[in-house]
Amino acid sequence: MTTVELTPALILRAYGCGLFPMAEGKAEPDVFWVDPESRGVIPLDRFHVPRRLARTVRAGHFRITVNRDFPRVVRGCARRTGRRPESWINGAIFEAYCALHRQGHAHSVEAWRDNALVGGLYGVSLGAAFFGESMFSIERDASKVALVHLVARLRAGAFTLLDTQFVTPHLSRFGAVEIPRARYHARLAEALERPASFYPAGFSDDSLSAAGSESVQASTPMS
Repeated sequence: MTTVELTPALILRAYGCGLFPMAEGKAEPDVFWVDPESRGVIPLDRFHVPRRLARTVRAGHFRITVNRDFPRVVRGCARRTGRRPESWINGAIFEAYCALHRQGHAHSVEAWRDNALVGGLYGVSLGAAFFGESMFSIERDASKVALVHLVARLRAGAFTLLDTQFVTPHLSRFGAVEIPRARYHARLAEALERPASFYPAGFSDDSLSAAGSESVQASTPMS
């Protein structure tokens, strides 16, 4: 555990070294740093979209925006549910990542049904690496559609690394794999040296274009 102030600068330095912060629980004041022996990543060139989800994306059931309401997305990810009775996102992490967002380093992708936020995800960009932090959904497929749109944006922006920290059964359906720590650190170092843009040409600042979702379906394996 640490009582060191969790500042944006400290978090960015930690990411550059392969570390990320977590808390034991939502009510716990302290954080600890994690550098897993095996790291979860989604290879951007092998991102997998199940056929049913591809139909949902094409149907446009959700309105997708980017950085429209970052704090609400983090709060949604921190919410305790029956399937997730505890959260690793405590107050210090919430405040630090909101500060990162204000500085332009942390981003959210939101899924809306009418005017209701029904899902989304957030993470941090650094060089050509995007570090996915968490996702939530209160309506079926909302966070999955947000992930599809995120991958379209990362591909268009020349990102080379999508870090998921760990691999869950949910993420494995999209092609997430575990790689050894040493290989992850090598890929991270390479990605940090490459230029990338979270706002590539063809994507507006607050809403992904229909062309973006179509392109990820056209170039991604589906089953």
